[in-house]
Amino acid sequence: MRPSLRSLAVLTAPLLLGGCIATAATDAYGPGDAGFVTVAGQVAPALGGNTPTWVQTPEQARAASERVRSMVHKKTISAETAVQVALINNRGLQAAYSDLGISAADAWQQTLLPNPNISVGLLGIGQPGLVAFKTIEGMVANNILALLTHKRRSEIAETRFRQAQMRAAEETLRVANETRSAWIETVAAFETVALLNQARQAADAASELAEKLGETGAMPKAAQAREHAFNAELVGQIAEARLAARLAKEKLARAMGLWGADTAFFVPDALPPLPGRLMNKEHVEREALQRRVDLQIAKIELEATARELGLTEATRYVTDLGLVAGFESEREKEDGKTRLTGTAQVELDFAIPIFDSGAARMKKAEFTYMRAANRLAERAVNIRSQARSAYLAYRASHEIARHYRNSVLPLRNQIEEESLLTYNGMITNTFELLADTRARIGTVLMASRAKRDFWLAEAGLAAAIHGGGEAPAAGGGSEAAVADAGGGGH
Repeated sequence: MRPSLRSLAVLTAPLLLGGCIATAATDAYGPGDAGFVTVAGQVAPALGGNTPTWVQTPEQARAASERVRSMVHKKTISAETAVQVALINNRGLQAAYSDLGISAADAWQQTLLPNPNISVGLLGIGQPGLVAFKTIEGMVANNILALLTHKRRSEIAETRFRQAQMRAAEETLRVANETRSAWIETVAAFETVALLNQARQAADAASELAEKLGETGAMPKAAQAREHAFNAELVGQIAEARLAARLAKEKLARAMGLWGADTAFFVPDALPPLPGRLMNKEHVEREALQRRVDLQIAKIELEATARELGLTEATRYVTDLGLVAGFESEREKEDGKTRLTGTAQVELDFAIPIFDSGAARMKKAEFTYMRAANRLAERAVNIRSQARSAYLAYRASHEIARHYRNSVLPLRNQIEEESLLTYNGMITNTFELLADTRARIGTVLMASRAKRDFWLAEAGLAAAIHGGGEAPAAGGGSEAAVADAGGGGH
């Protein structure tokens, strides 16, 4: 018995084709960091000089840990350093990169042909005079439908993989934005603590003055109590501010993925001064539409859904199509001689679409496509609005902070200085002097918060253009700050 050449071709063609496809898929999706170059390139414009790192081996983890330690341990870190540490050390981000690897493996799997099923059977076992068996059958079965639709399935898998890359890029931007905002809030919180400590000195002096004036009878007890209450309230505010600053620092440490000795880091005493010039974004909506990764994810989702709709339409009536090829070798004993005959076999297996014509699957695929299209349109509208809002907040918060810095604070300082001069000249009474001092303290704190809101708005503008999180609401940070009584590192 010998199978015909046609039968051998039927048997081996899928195997050869599968081997070529497996090689191409291995090159595309097999590397451990498949797709990560695209992710790094996508986020590069938004991260400046910072670069994400995908840690996959114990050696890489050890090197990353040493690098993080050298960057933060007992050092005062900048916003850029904090972001870089988060891109290396944030375990949630590393988990997102693992999702990218899982997606690559899924895409790899989808591009491969299904393994053929091989069956070998022995029939007529124990036939008299035929030794062990009478007939031997060998069959190779393969899913022809999977082979015919392989190109479509591979395109869908490749589209989903591109979507996974954009999701990894979005998570990278989200972690970077979250870390930058946490750094701003932490520094602002400690700056507020420092300002409250300065105010405490003035309050102590006022309280002491009120007490001495009360001893001479120049200040009534109600006015004395008012000054003492202000001083006591300020002590409470300082305690609240210290707590808020410590909590903000912990939030920053979480964003950077720090623990143990690595948490021994410091932040600057104050936020950077306001920039002299603002970024001019005449076409902020267009820029956001071009760069937002979440919009790209929605576009890819629509593309993948369209491909899946086409696949469903192509396989609407035939959901399973199998080809079985093989041979049958039969032994017969005649006139004392054993004769062998071989027969090639080819079978086609498919389901007749009598009850299920595929209409339900088509309807589901159509609605899935409509849902993706509407989600894309909704996302585009929201992104345009978010970009406009973020740019409005960016410019407005700068004007507000600059107004406090250039107008309100100088006036309050002038009022206090003039009040002190008139008080020394016995023109102004003590109550007016203390009231002016309290008003100046409040203005200083408001100016500090206005500066914090500007830097948060700047971070929010970057998020609105590149994606990776909602813009922080201006004024939404902690109101007070913090710190150890003795100051020092924080």
